[in-house]
Amino acid sequence: MELKGKLIIITGGCQGLGLAMARDLAGRGANLALLDLDQAKLDQAVTRLTTQGVQVRAYLCNVANETQVIDTVTRIAEDFGPIHGLVNNAGILRDGMLLKVKDGQISTMSLAQWQSVIDVNLTGVFLCTREVAAKMVEQQSQGAIVNISSISRAGNIGQTNYAASKAGVVAATVTWARELARFGIRVAAVAPGFIETEMTASMKPEALEKMTSAIPLKRMGKPEEIARSVAFILENDYFSGRVLEVDGAMRI
Repeated sequence: MELKGKLIIITGGCQGLGLAMARDLAGRGANLALLDLDQAKLDQAVTRLTTQGVQVRAYLCNVANETQVIDTVTRIAEDFGPIHGLVNNAGILRDGMLLKVKDGQISTMSLAQWQSVIDVNLTGVFLCTREVAAKMVEQQSQGAIVNISSISRAGNIGQTNYAASKAGVVAATVTWARELARFGIRVAAVAPGFIETEMTASMKPEALEKMTSAIPLKRMGKPEEIARSVAFILENDYFSGRVLEVDGAMRI
């Protein structure tokens, strides 16, 4: 798909990986609809990105809220017209062990810890994909949906909720790619490894060094590298139903 003039929706689009994706796609001439929960950061992102000569609009939206997702996708279609792509990037972490034992006392991951991550990382992807795909079919606009999974989808200590959500995203990706192909809609995923973000920047130096030393390439990935991976999927019309792993050779 030629991205110039096309409309791409990015969830979690005002910071971190989402903003890096937005910058890259804007540089390729795509118009953007950014969804997030921070109005101030959304406004900043719009101001920065519009200098690249594309149309950019911001939408406050909780991707785990069905009504908000339905209303937001409707507004985007009214504001821009045909939708050509979606990047399901929004996600959260609520890390913790399934159970811990200290001084003979057992503590466990709470249902709230589990549910909050599943709601955003998996249900949010479902809701956004369902509504955007339906709108694309209604508009008869072909394009692609890119879901952001993770290296942790294979399982990772302390991330029961996160790993389950990201594994679910991959299973859904393959399913949707097969279901939506008849409408000219491709669906694929990117599975990042450890990436330089605000979160990793706040880690203790010794923890950061230990994590980096375990990566065969001996460095973390850069947000721009994930952004280019997303652009590759959007632009390559024969890539669908697959996961693009971008992890420095460190699949868990």
